[in-house]
Amino acid sequence: MKKKIKSILKSIVPSAVIKWLYLWKESLEWFFLNSIISSFPSQTVRIIVLNLMGAKIPLSTAVYGGNEYRNPKGLVIGEGTALGHRAILDARMGLEIGKNVCFGTEVMIWSLHHDYNDIGFKGVGAKVTIGDFVWLGSRCIILPGVKIGRGAVVAAGAVVTKDVPDFTVVGGIPAKMIANRDQIAYDYSPNSYKLHMV
Repeated sequence: MKKKIKSILKSIVPSAVIKWLYLWKESLEWFFLNSIISSFPSQTVRIIVLNLMGAKIPLSTAVYGGNEYRNPKGLVIGEGTALGHRAILDARMGLEIGKNVCFGTEVMIWSLHHDYNDIGFKGVGAKVTIGDFVWLGSRCIILPGVKIGRGAVVAAGAVVTKDVPDFTVVGGIPAKMIANRDQIAYDYSPNSYKLHMV
């Protein structure tokens, strides 16, 4: 089937255009995802397209609009997680988000950045891992290679440069421990949430 499509394309589209499209394939995919799909009014459609592009996201995930995705192939998200509006999810080096993670608005997670001491300003980075039951406050920034432990809380506006232990609350620039979180069996299911609404 692929050979048939290629032969049809070759007969219709000039080879120079095909070469150009191939060179720009990743950029065009990211444009399609971040300009069209990211703002599409259906969460289900957003998740399906992300999964078709290589991400692993269950349909139980809440994916709000306006997010920016870099390399969906490296993105893995657990059940019951809620991605807030206008998040930047950089999965170029890998990004694994656990179950029942709560994102505030405009969270930025970076897995790749530049080596400012390199003569060519080369890109360096590492996979970012977010544990289960983590709460990421609005506009916090997580830098490459960081691991956020289970049940941790990152305060709004914090810049996380180092690993965060389980059930720790961090805040500030750079983020430092400001409190401990109770180590209990958290339940973020919709039924539990409704019971606690006032």
